Amino acid sequence: MAKLTLYHAAPSRSSIVRWMLEELGEPYDIHLLSLSKGEQLAPDYLAINPMGKVPALKHGDTVVTEAAAICAYLADEFPHARLNIPVGDPRRGPYFKWLFFGPSCIEPAVIDRAAPRKEEARRGMLGYGDFDTVMDVVAKAVEPGPYLLGEQFTAADVIIGSQLRWGLMFSLIPKRPEFEAYVARLEQRPALQRATALDQELAAA
Repeated sequence: MAKLTLYHAAPSRSSIVRWMLEELGEPYDIHLLSLSKGEQLAPDYLAINPMGKVPALKHGDTVVTEAAAICAYLADEFPHARLNIPVGDPRRGPYFKWLFFGPSCIEPAVIDRAAPRKEEARRGMLGYGDFDTVMDVVAKAVEPGPYLLGEQFTAADVIIGSQLRWGLMFSLIPKRPEFEAYVARLEQRPALQRATALDQELAAA
């Protein structure tokens, strides 16, 4: 049995971590949950993630939840895969910025745009500021390429890339040439292709 177990549903945010695991190249097990059947709310799973959502990752006796936290954890636990920026490297600051920019800025900006409030919130109340600024900042970051930190692909690309792929797929973010070119580069990665094919099989089952 693999030491790594992903509590997973397809499609869902846990697909982000499946891609990360495929990039890692380490063996892992899948514990599949049916969200439509409410299995994520069963007591045995709530003992793993009290939020009742996926993903959750078990590594030995350690449990990590939240996709960006899991990706950061895996990148540091398995440095041979070169998916992190090590301590002491000046790029580690920007690396962490992008790891957490995804869930703290891109996702809420997109969701607020897709499901607007009855009354628009004041900019200062929103952690991401405003949608257009978020999109401009990300576009500027991915334009030079090939990846967020230059030539090295990292866990930050898994997080930001997953959200841009999802946003483009459902027309929730603008189809800017910077985004489309970046996502096209990511989709050439064998690990992403494997993760996508595996999840398509699960979704069809």
